[in-house]
Amino acid sequence: MTTAITPDISAPRSHNAKRLSIIDAAARVFCQEGFAGANIDLIAAEAGVSRQTVYNHHGDKENLLVAVVKEIIERINAGVFETLATFPDKPVDLEAELVAFAVRLNQNCICSRDGKFLRKLLHTEGERHPKLFAGWREDGPAKTWAALAARLARLAHAGWLEIEDPDVAARQFLALVNADLQMAMIFGDNVTEEQQRTSATNAVRTFLRAFGKARPNAT
Repeated sequence: MTTAITPDISAPRSHNAKRLSIIDAAARVFCQEGFAGANIDLIAAEAGVSRQTVYNHHGDKENLLVAVVKEIIERINAGVFETLATFPDKPVDLEAELVAFAVRLNQNCICSRDGKFLRKLLHTEGERHPKLFAGWREDGPAKTWAALAARLARLAHAGWLEIEDPDVAARQFLALVNADLQMAMIFGDNVTEEQQRTSATNAVRTFLRAFGKARPNAT
C-alpha cells in the first residue's frame, strides 16, 4: 500500500528556503516525468509544501519550468567559474595539477546534481522549449570556453604549452575531460570518483600529448 506524501508544515521555512525546495523538487519531477507528465500536486508533495504555495511562487507549470531552468543554469555557471578560479596558473607539476583541476570540473560541474538535471532537461525539453535554453547555449558554454582559453593562453605564454588557437584548445580540453563518461551520463548511471579521475587523467594526458612542451621556458 502506497503512503501518500503530505506537506510538512510543522517547521516554518523562509521564503527563499521554500523557493529552493520547490525548484529542486520540480527539477526532479520534470526529469523523471517530463513536462507533460509532471503536475503541480506531485511537485508540491515532493517539495513538502502546499499546492497553493507553488502557485503563489510561480503561477503555473510553464513558469515553474522556466524558473527551474534559470536556477540550474545560474548554479552551474557559478560552479564552473568557482572551479575555473582553481586553474593551475603557475604549476609545478602540470600534468598532476591539470588532472586535479579536471577532476574538480567533473565533480563540481559535469557530474554534479545540477549537471545531471540540465542534461536531462535538455534531452527531454530542449526541442520543445528551445527558448528556455537559448541563453545558456549562447552564454554558458561560450563564457566557459573563453575563460579557460585565457588560462591556457597564459600557460602557453609561460612556455608550458604550444597552442595556436586557445579557443580551440579550450573546447578540446573540455570535450576530453568527460569523453570517457559520456555513455554513463547519457544513461543516467552514477559515475564513481574513480571513473571521474580516470577520465580526467586520460583527458589531460591526451591533451598534453597534443599541446604540451617538455618544460616551461626559463625566465
